[in-house]
Amino acid sequence: MTAISKIETSKSLPVPTDFGIEGMSCASCVARVEKAIAAVPGVASAVVNLATERATVTYNEPVPAEAILQAIEKAGYEPKLDTRELRVEGMTCASCVSRVEKALKTVPGVTAASVNLATETATVRIVSGTPARALEDAVRAAGYEPHKVATGGLADGNEDRRDREANRLKISLALSAALTLPLFLLEMGSHFIPAVHDWVMVNIGMGNNLVIQFVLATIVLFGPGLRFFQKGVPNLLRWTPDMNSLVVLGTSAAWSYSVVATFLPGVLPSGTANVYYEAAAVIVTLILLGRYLEARAKGKTSQAIKHLIGLQAKTAHVKRGEDFVEIEIGDVVLGDIVRIRPGEKVPVDGRVTEGASYVDESMITGEPVPVKKSSGDDVVGGTINKTGAFTFEATKIGADTLLAQIIKMVEAAQGSKLPIQALVDRVTGWFVPAVIAAAALTFIAWLLFGPSPALTFALVNAVAVLIIACPCAMGLATPTSIMVGTGRGAELGILFRKGEALQTLRDVDVVALDKTGTLTKGKPELTDFTVNDAFDRNETLRIVASLETQSEHPIAEAIVAAARNEGLALAEVSDFEAAPGYGVSGRIGGRAVLVGADRAMTRSDIDISRFSDQAAALGDAGKSPLYAAIDGRLTAIIAVSDPVKETTPQAIKALHALGLKVAMITGDNRRTAQAIARQLGIDEVVAEVLPDGKVKAVSKLREGGRKVAFIGDGINDAPALSEADIGLAVGTGTDIAIESADVVLMSGDLNGVPRAIAISKATIRNIRQNLFWAFAYNVSLIPVAAGALYPLNGTLLSPILAAGAMGLSSVFVLANALRLRRFKTN
Repeated sequence: MTAISKIETSKSLPVPTDFGIEGMSCASCVARVEKAIAAVPGVASAVVNLATERATVTYNEPVPAEAILQAIEKAGYEPKLDTRELRVEGMTCASCVSRVEKALKTVPGVTAASVNLATETATVRIVSGTPARALEDAVRAAGYEPHKVATGGLADGNEDRRDREANRLKISLALSAALTLPLFLLEMGSHFIPAVHDWVMVNIGMGNNLVIQFVLATIVLFGPGLRFFQKGVPNLLRWTPDMNSLVVLGTSAAWSYSVVATFLPGVLPSGTANVYYEAAAVIVTLILLGRYLEARAKGKTSQAIKHLIGLQAKTAHVKRGEDFVEIEIGDVVLGDIVRIRPGEKVPVDGRVTEGASYVDESMITGEPVPVKKSSGDDVVGGTINKTGAFTFEATKIGADTLLAQIIKMVEAAQGSKLPIQALVDRVTGWFVPAVIAAAALTFIAWLLFGPSPALTFALVNAVAVLIIACPCAMGLATPTSIMVGTGRGAELGILFRKGEALQTLRDVDVVALDKTGTLTKGKPELTDFTVNDAFDRNETLRIVASLETQSEHPIAEAIVAAARNEGLALAEVSDFEAAPGYGVSGRIGGRAVLVGADRAMTRSDIDISRFSDQAAALGDAGKSPLYAAIDGRLTAIIAVSDPVKETTPQAIKALHALGLKVAMITGDNRRTAQAIARQLGIDEVVAEVLPDGKVKAVSKLREGGRKVAFIGDGINDAPALSEADIGLAVGTGTDIAIESADVVLMSGDLNGVPRAIAISKATIRNIRQNLFWAFAYNVSLIPVAAGALYPLNGTLLSPILAAGAMGLSSVFVLANALRLRRFKTN
C-alpha cells in the first residue's frame, strides 16, 4: 500500500508549503518532480532543491495536500511523511476529540490526525519539515493545551499528570460536597421534612435562607466548578460547544433563574419565583464525582504500561577496570560487562559471557518456567535472575532494548483507533450542538404547552436535557477497551503492534502457518543418510557436511552436527553458491558437489529415480528428503526431520475449537507436507513453495473472500506477513519478521495464536458493549429528560438525577473495560 493510499482526509494549503522528497538523484529528477507538481490544478509554482530534497510549492488557490503528494508519487518518487505525537490537556468527551482532530487537519501539510481520549494524545501524519508549532497553535485555537511528548514515551509523564489531576479533582470534590450538603439540606429538607422547615423559618427566616443558599451555590459554581466555565465558555463563544459547555449552560440557567427569584422575584410570573440553587450545586458536585472516578479508572487502564515500566532496573553493576561498580542504567554503554547476582533484574539486553543461571522471562513470554542461561545465550533487560550468577556483555541499551520496544509497541497500539470508532466520530461531530438544540426546543415546548407554572417546568426540563446528554461515555467506549485489552495481551506475551489488529484478528477465517520454526522447533536432526553403492558413506557425509558449513540453513546445521558427532574432519570449500528453494553447490578437493531438493537435481539433469522408493517412504514418515551429487553423479539420499513443537498439536486443536481453518505453507515436497498435516490435523496444505512464493500462497488462501492470518518467524516470511490480512510473528524469530507483523508472539509457543484471537474477540465484544451502553443511554434518557413520559404517567427527570446518571455512564464504561484485566486463557 502506498503512502498516499493511507491518507484519510483532505486539507487545504493556502500558504507556500515545503514537501520532503526521497529518491531524486539528478537534475532530470528535479525537472520531473517540478513538472508533476506544477500540473496540479491550483498550484502556482514548484521549486525543487536536489541538495535539500525538498519542494517549495506556492498556490493560486487552496489545494489538498494529498494532491501534491500523489503528484510526487506518480512522478516515481516518495514523499517524506513524519508522524508526530502531542499530549492534549483539557479534553473531556468525544466532541472534544472531534474538535481537536478537525483543528489539526486544517494545518497545512497534515494528511491525517487521530486523537485518543483515553491516552489524551494526538497522533498526526504530516509532511516532513512542517513545524511543530503549527500543530500546537491549532490545538490551542481549538481551546485545548498541547504539550510535546518527551522522548521515551508517553507513560511516565502521563502517569504523573494523571495523579496530579486526580488529586486536584479530589480536593475540588471535597470542597464542593462540603458546601453542597448544607445547601441541599436547607432546600430539600424544608420541602420533605416539616421539622426542618419549621426550624429554618424560626431560626433563619425565608429571606436569609435564600441568601445563604445563594452564597453557598455561588461558591460551588465559581470555586470548584470554575473549571467548567474556563473551558465551556470559550468554546461557546467559538460556536464549538463541548461537554463543559453543556454543564455551564445547565448550571448557569438554574443559578441565574434562582438569583432573579431571590433578589428580583417581582419580574417573574406569579407562582414561578422558585429557586434551584441546590440543583446547580449538586450537578457540579456529581459531575466532579464522576470526573474523579473517571480519572481513577483511567489510571487503572494503563496498569500494563506501568507494570512494564516498573520492570526496568534502575542501576547496573558494570566492570570498570578490575572491579564492578554500581552505576545508573542510563550510563551503561554498548560492550560493557555487567554482573548479575541471584534475585537481581537484568538491566539491559546482552549475551552471557561467563557463568550460568535460570532466568524468569515471564514478563516477555508470559511463560512461568525459568529458562536456563549459559555462555553465549542472550538475556533480556527486565527479566529476573533466579539462583545462579553470571556476567554478560551489553548488546542493546536504552530505547533499543526489547523491553523499551515492547513499551513503545503497547503505547502505539493503545493510542490507535479502530475502524469501529468511525461511527462514534461521525455522531459526535454534531452531537453537542444537537443537544443544545434539543434543550432549546424542550424549553420552548414546555413554555408554550406545559402546565402551570410553565416557566419552571421549561427551565427544569431544559437543564435536565443539557446535563444528561454529555457524550463522555461515547468518547471513552473504544479507547479504554483498547488500552486494557492490549495491555493484558502484553502481560500474556502477545504484543499488538497496531491497534487495528484487535479488530481484524477476530474476523479471521484461515490461519496459515509457516512450518519450519513455527510449527516445528526449527532445529532439524539428521535421521537418514543412504549412499549409492559406489560411494563410501563416511567420505560422502564428510564431503556433504563440508559443503553445508557454508550455509546457515537449519537443515545444513543438522548435517554438519551429525558429521562432527561422528568425528569426521571437514574440508575447505570453494566456489560456494546457494540457490534459495533449491540447494547449495561448491567445490571440495577439486570435486563438484551439489546438495539439495529433488528440483535441484532435476535442474542439473541428475536422475534421482534410484532412490524413489526411499524418498516415498521418508515422505510418508513426515521427513524431508534431500539428495547429494558429486561430479554430476547421484551419491546419497538424506533425510532430515524437524521435530514438531510439543505445544503445536494443542494450539491447532484450539484454533479448530474457534471454528478456524488451519493451513500450512512449506517448501517441503507434497508427500512430506501431507504426512505432517495428517499428523497434526491441518486442514489445507500449500507445499513446495519457494521463498518468494509465500505471498502467492497467502493470496490463494484468500480466494473466496476469506480473511487470512499468517504466522511466521523468518526473514523470508516478512513479505507474507505483510500480504496477509493480519500477520503474526513468533517473537523468537528475526527482527525483520517482527517488524513486518501486526501481532508479535513473544514466546515460540503457538498457543499464543488462539490466545491472541481470544483477546481480540473479548476486546471487540467489550467495545460493542460500551458503545451500546453509551448510545442507548443517550437515546433513551434524552427524551425522558425532555419530559416525554410526563403526559403518560407524570414522570420528570430531575437535573440532579440527570447529573448522577451522566457521571455514572462514564464510570460504567470504564468499569466494563477494566474487566478485560481479568481476561484468562484456557
